[in-house]
Amino acid sequence: MRFEDIIGQEQTIKRLKEMVDNNRLSHALLFLGKEGSGTLPLALAFSTYIMAHADAANPRPAAASLFGEEPAAPASHGADLATQYIHPDIHYSYPVIKRTTRSDEKPVATDWVKEWREFIQQYPYGNVFDWLQFIGAENKQGNITAAECADILRKLNLKSFESGYKILLMWMPEFLGKEGNKLLKLIEEPPSNTLFLLVAENEDQVLPTIVSRCQTIRVPPIDLKEVATALVQRCRLGEEQAQQVAAVSEGNYREALQLIQHAEEDWQSLIREWLNAILRNNTVAQVKWVDGISGLGREKQKQFLLYFIHLLEQSIRLRTMHEKDLPLTQSEYDFSTRLNKLCDISQQEAMAAALDRAAYYVERNANAKLLFMGLTLQLLYLLKFQTEVRVA
Repeated sequence: MRFEDIIGQEQTIKRLKEMVDNNRLSHALLFLGKEGSGTLPLALAFSTYIMAHADAANPRPAAASLFGEEPAAPASHGADLATQYIHPDIHYSYPVIKRTTRSDEKPVATDWVKEWREFIQQYPYGNVFDWLQFIGAENKQGNITAAECADILRKLNLKSFESGYKILLMWMPEFLGKEGNKLLKLIEEPPSNTLFLLVAENEDQVLPTIVSRCQTIRVPPIDLKEVATALVQRCRLGEEQAQQVAAVSEGNYREALQLIQHAEEDWQSLIREWLNAILRNNTVAQVKWVDGISGLGREKQKQFLLYFIHLLEQSIRLRTMHEKDLPLTQSEYDFSTRLNKLCDISQQEAMAAALDRAAYYVERNANAKLLFMGLTLQLLYLLKFQTEVRVA
């Protein structure tokens, strides 16, 4: 991964380059940003940039030619290894599970290094759920274990092999738990030319003692225009569809890719069916609807909720903005107009908040039937004063 492979984030990239070029590099950086913002790709590209910088400072001799030509200029050897994720001085740490059922097994990241390289090459914008599914975790909880912390201490106290730097890139330090205290002294007083790159989504879930020892790089959501451009160039989407997907994703490129996969789903019909069952207070129809969505699977349930939130947000904007300024198809415009007749802004905001909470719990394996039945009752309460309006 190199900086030119990153979607957007020009200001963050500029800042990172200046830190290296001006010799102002902190020994511990915390890349902090929401899912799909590109924190992991940025950290991967940054490690490549550092190794390229080390190559420039200590160039390798040019290889001699067998046929008498002028020797070729030396390649950026360390950077090349880094882009293939095989650089011996870049160590990766991430949540893992046991490979076997042995009770005495102590899993560490290197047990899964082959899978890790494949994952970050295929899904650099993926989240921890994607990673755990990639390694077949199913419902098992991933962790960064005490054994992993001990392995990190061992590796970082070794002499570097290829360059003057040793880098530990830890993805999702939220999964450290109290084991992270084993690393505090190493982070605070690391061996010379040792760099920690921590990549997190939720600052509140990272040990405060670790956060306090790091310089935080806050990564914003990707600009919607950049998301749309990437979808056109990388996924061959048409510009109009790319703009619509980017708007729903809200700068989350992973979410944008998921939306493309489920583009064939008729979320509007599903929303319409749900609202009509609620507004008519038809318990049988509500139970049938909940049974149906419960069988869709967690990822589709989340996409459905996010799409509904998107329509609610666009409905609110439609009250104050001209429709030409909104990234809506004709069907979305018509649906948003009906939503504005159905409820006022305060109701729409409350509905969006309830849907957002539901999406949070869907990600955390909540019981789908209980979750969506409870959500149905919440929406019934929010809409009960306007039950005479029906969604066409």
